[in-house]
Amino acid sequence: MKLVSFQHAGQATYGVVQGDRYLQPPADFLNRFPDLASVLCADALGELKKAVAANGTAIQPSATQALPVIPNPGKLICVGLNYKTHVAETKRADSEYPSLFLRFNDTLAANEDVVLRPSFSERFDWEGELAFVIGKGGRHIPKAQAFEHIAGYACFNDISVRDWQRHTHQFTPGKNFPGTGPFGPYLLTRDEVPDVTQLALETRVNGNVMQKATLGDLIFDIPVLVEYISRFTPLSPGDVIATGTPGGVGDRRDPPLYMKDGDVVEVEITGLGVLRNRIGVEA
Repeated sequence: MKLVSFQHAGQATYGVVQGDRYLQPPADFLNRFPDLASVLCADALGELKKAVAANGTAIQPSATQALPVIPNPGKLICVGLNYKTHVAETKRADSEYPSLFLRFNDTLAANEDVVLRPSFSERFDWEGELAFVIGKGGRHIPKAQAFEHIAGYACFNDISVRDWQRHTHQFTPGKNFPGTGPFGPYLLTRDEVPDVTQLALETRVNGNVMQKATLGDLIFDIPVLVEYISRFTPLSPGDVIATGTPGGVGDRRDPPLYMKDGDVVEVEITGLGVLRNRIGVEA
């Protein structure tokens, strides 16, 4: 299934993508499960599929406003330096363990949102990534069972304010400006992705390819990430983990290249659609 979150008739809701329309669950289902995170917490994806097939309400996407796929994750964990090409361009040493940082929920944005660069920084950079969403919670999850805990996959853009990222050794400020983490356009459930390592990722700015890689190029693959992260914190349904970006970021080009007002940035991953956003400037 392809799952979407959106605003319709003044209400935040969700549904299943079917062709060129969305199927919203019936009212009784929405009363029980008001958002996708609650569906995942109840392990109710199968019930959702049956509910929309039997009594779903068809909604045209043009009548909606997109929301981040999971607007309210309990945890939003990002992995840095997880492709050899990105490690090489940053001139950092290899690491024995994944490099992790956190984003706040108010940094999330939706497909087609205008992402605002802060007016006091010119160093606004793209980072196309694959994100996965936890569907089954757990702690100390072994690598062999990692995929059993994943609900699905989506595109993510870990847009970074590079000068603020480098004020200290901690990434937090440069990764947490409001609305700088586009996430979507939809979540593709795990059963429709037989081998995530075969997915190809491409980031484009104004149609020009800036990043290109396959998920098989990850240094720390998804099972390793699930096992490592779940060792120090419990993972819960609806948690989001962004797996890192490949080489080709603007900050490491010669000369550096950053996004400016009016630019269009796209992250495309095989089967996961195109996450598209225009860049604006914060007033």
